[in-house]
Amino acid sequence: MEHLKSLKRLFDVGTTLTGIGMRVGAQEYLGLNINEAAYAQKLRQSFGGLKGPFMKMAQFLATVPDALPPEFATEFMTLQSNAPSMGESFVRRRMVGELGNNWRDLFQDFSLKASHAASLGQIHKAISIQGENLAVKLQYPDMETTVSADLKQLDMVLGIYQSFNKSIDTQDIADEIRDRLYEELDYILEAQNLEQFRKIFKNQFDFVVIPKLHPELSTKRLLTMEWIEGKPALDYVSSPSDFRNELGRKLFLSWYWPLYRFGTLHGDPHPGNYLILDDGRISLLDFGCVRRFEKPFLQAVVDLYVALRDSKPDLAVDAYKRWGFNNISNELIDVLNQWANLLYEPLLEDKIRPIQDANGGKKGWEIARSVHKRLHELGGIKPPREFVFMDRAAVGIGSVLMRIGAEQNWHRLFEEIIDGIYTQ
Repeated sequence: MEHLKSLKRLFDVGTTLTGIGMRVGAQEYLGLNINEAAYAQKLRQSFGGLKGPFMKMAQFLATVPDALPPEFATEFMTLQSNAPSMGESFVRRRMVGELGNNWRDLFQDFSLKASHAASLGQIHKAISIQGENLAVKLQYPDMETTVSADLKQLDMVLGIYQSFNKSIDTQDIADEIRDRLYEELDYILEAQNLEQFRKIFKNQFDFVVIPKLHPELSTKRLLTMEWIEGKPALDYVSSPSDFRNELGRKLFLSWYWPLYRFGTLHGDPHPGNYLILDDGRISLLDFGCVRRFEKPFLQAVVDLYVALRDSKPDLAVDAYKRWGFNNISNELIDVLNQWANLLYEPLLEDKIRPIQDANGGKKGWEIARSVHKRLHELGGIKPPREFVFMDRAAVGIGSVLMRIGAEQNWHRLFEEIIDGIYTQ
């Protein structure tokens, strides 16, 4: 039975991937004129209908220049699951399996109908015996089989990518995604992540809300938390500018304070993982994908920023070497600096500005493609595997800040975060 499910999964995901390959190939190699935007929307719907981690993989591929056409990347970054939820009888059986035959007695009320769908599970609203509103995340069945099948497809996608584009060695990318996805299957680990974020923000920012954990109602495949009532950040794209600017400040600090102060990154900055409360506070959700970093790696991140800010080329080269880039030529340094300037641009300008200028998206994509082309010509690089989710988070949070139109002095916010922690 498990073997049959795995084969079906490989077929479902493979069929969707074949659609991408045929479309991209038709345009790149046959010169056919393809309506990429319309087709990308159809593919986004196809991905959303596949329960499981491939949706996350599609979001990740959207952050890799040249892996997908720009229209595809734009659609996939907003990908959300619209897969059908588990039926009520199925939910009952799953709850018995997690909490026992008398699981109903542990709740005052429990909605068998899912409130939200996620990539690895679905959320049910419940009320505790004490009368607290709860969010109960129940993992879909057989997710290890699903993850295994999807990872095989990811290997295929990255293999195809590297066969015609030698700019980046993709092996560490695959390994990094594999490790994080298997971690996400363990809700006990997610509960520990949630508790760590509660400690990080305790007595720090009064505008950040982290749900309270209910460990007595949680297992490896079931996670019960406080229900947070709020609206997604993207619901506020038409709000007054003062509100959106302040929201941008809060989102930026809530994401990067844990990274640079505690070496801990929320690795899934999807728009659905930010909830805005009526009083203006924000709640972070979904702590399954959390990446931890050693301080020497983050020191190199800050040193590269300082090198660009203060025009210190030797410090930039030193940062690249500490990340493991070997045999660095002057040509390679020039290319890497183009990439670095693109990433750090919002942080380098000491002025109030949007996270990305009006033409920034198109310009950024063109620079990224140019960088990848030149890296390909120079024989390629093997970036640190830590970059995978750090870059994904940067693109994700940047996308939200851009879409709500937030303007801030990002330079000063970043300086505030790293002040006193890293030598400059």
